[in-house]
Amino acid sequence: MTSTPKPPPPTLRLAIDTGALAANWRALDALSGSARAGAAVKADCYGLGIDNCLPALVEAGARDFFVAHWSEVAPLLAHVAPEQISVLHGPMTAAEAQYAIATGVRPVINSLHQARLWHEAGGGACHLMVDTGINRLGITPGELSDPLLKHLDVHVLMSHLSSAEETTPANGHQLAAFRAAQALIPHRETSIANSAGIALGRDYHWDLTRPGLALYGGVPSPALADHIRQVAFPQAAVIHTRKLEAGDTVGYNREFTASAPMRVGTVSLGYADGFLRSWGGEGFLVHEGRKLPLRGKVSMDMVVVDLADAPEVGIGDWLDVPYHLPDAAARCGLSQYELLTVLGHRFARSVKGE
Repeated sequence: MTSTPKPPPPTLRLAIDTGALAANWRALDALSGSARAGAAVKADCYGLGIDNCLPALVEAGARDFFVAHWSEVAPLLAHVAPEQISVLHGPMTAAEAQYAIATGVRPVINSLHQARLWHEAGGGACHLMVDTGINRLGITPGELSDPLLKHLDVHVLMSHLSSAEETTPANGHQLAAFRAAQALIPHRETSIANSAGIALGRDYHWDLTRPGLALYGGVPSPALADHIRQVAFPQAAVIHTRKLEAGDTVGYNREFTASAPMRVGTVSLGYADGFLRSWGGEGFLVHEGRKLPLRGKVSMDMVVVDLADAPEVGIGDWLDVPYHLPDAAARCGLSQYELLTVLGHRFARSVKGE
């Protein structure tokens, strides 16, 4: 029986600057004042990879980690102690409550139903989410006096801001509601600020902040712009070049027509890689600092770029995808969150410098 040959290297790669990631956490921790910064590592560290990112965050000093799903717990246990992991969606079934107890991971209780499940399973340390106005998950203010909550061993009483990136009275209203909840629920620590919430100032820091997007290079608030470094650096390879004549068209629906002879390159990059059609129009890739405009529509697995300013580029050469998140979001219309989490599995992920 012959062994399966090793596949050729991919035509997509994603460098993750863990030095920038660590620096971002340290900056957010410092901006959190007397509070400590945790780290939202859900969605596989926002698409960049638990195994790539967790060691850098731990070494930087982070010790509180938040995921959304129970399926996200196991990869973290290879890096941190179970009591450092919190599951934001909480236990929806008795089996999930038992899993939390068996592993030592802490659930975030979001409803009276979850509180009952946790109590009936034997309970233990947990966190409690209070809904102060985002209306997603969380105990409502009217439920805070329910006797069931008195059975909970609440380590962190938390809430989540709906509009922290905006200057709006809603932030103050949520803060006031959170203060009122603290008087009703026994707890050890408090937490309300996400990445943008940190920038709102000391009143929002409490004991623990929970940055996510900003760790990975996102800038949800202008006040953070000077503190956050780019972390994700995607590249795609040129897989074909050709010469067009005047009148030749490119791609689906022939949206681009060459006005004169020109040279173009086909690049291995498309929908499954998170490079959606919204990148078209005025979009571009980059080679050694030079912008190479996209020509025609982004398609399933390919884009075409104008090589007029890079005549030396040929098959196998790498082009940078412009991924400074605030600029990229403005250019393509996707949110900074989407830009990270839609990066597909065809990218060979590596720590920058390896």
